[in-house]
Amino acid sequence: MSTPTEPILAARGLTKSYRTTVALRGVDIHVSAGEVVGLLGPNGAGKSTLTKLLCGLVRGDGGTATIAGAAAGSTPARGKVGYLAELFRFPGWATAAEVLATHQRLGHRPVTDPAAERAALLAEVGLSNAAATRVEAMSKGMQQRLGLAQALVGAPEVLLLDEPTSALDPAGRHTVREVLARARDRGTAVLLNTHLLGEVELLADRVVLIDAGRVVAQGTVAELTAVHGVTVETDQGRVEHPDISRDEIPGLVKRLVREGRSVYSVEPHRSTLEDLYLELVGDRETQR
Repeated sequence: MSTPTEPILAARGLTKSYRTTVALRGVDIHVSAGEVVGLLGPNGAGKSTLTKLLCGLVRGDGGTATIAGAAAGSTPARGKVGYLAELFRFPGWATAAEVLATHQRLGHRPVTDPAAERAALLAEVGLSNAAATRVEAMSKGMQQRLGLAQALVGAPEVLLLDEPTSALDPAGRHTVREVLARARDRGTAVLLNTHLLGEVELLADRVVLIDAGRVVAQGTVAELTAVHGVTVETDQGRVEHPDISRDEIPGLVKRLVREGRSVYSVEPHRSTLEDLYLELVGDRETQR
């Protein structure tokens, strides 16, 4: 895992409203080169609006956002960004190679050998044998991986991905995780918008949880799922200590031993991202 450097993507105080609907309420976020940041939140939280604003498809009402020092949405910034929308469509008659060729021509990043890059990108996402396959003949999973390949055209410094694994089976999600891990190792900054908490736990260096247009929690997975509480089994049975932090566990064990207890096991309580998610935003889908 790469050590994050100075942020290549930086946003501060971002606001955005659609008539009477407030999508973003002063969002701060940053992603460094060689870092994967998972963006989590319920439907309607503002995740897709934030992603679109960062790649220039939407204009914010307030705040600032930059990509490698250039204003988000400007030509220099667009030249640094690869983007995969949640809902995208490629022409059904186009082959995989033709889709990538079109995006090579449309992109703001020069490619020395377009044919070689197309072959490499298709291999990267597990579509080496699909160069001549038309989009209309592809499964949803194949189309999703092709979408990821087009986001990688020209080796962008920043990847903005909106639900990139939504149509994939477990094997396909594994492929995408490997692709993103390699991109991170090359120094790419990745902002990953997803509903799949397990994917974030496996891949993300940091997590940003957004709800109702605000950042409500952020940090590394370890920080957000830190140990809080412990169950200790002694010769007098199992006892819960719900308010003990990780750093206090050794002291607790020493105290029990001094009191003459035999300590057989110590089981720290570690929450999951799902626990944190439900604690902070609840189950919004069942509340609608």
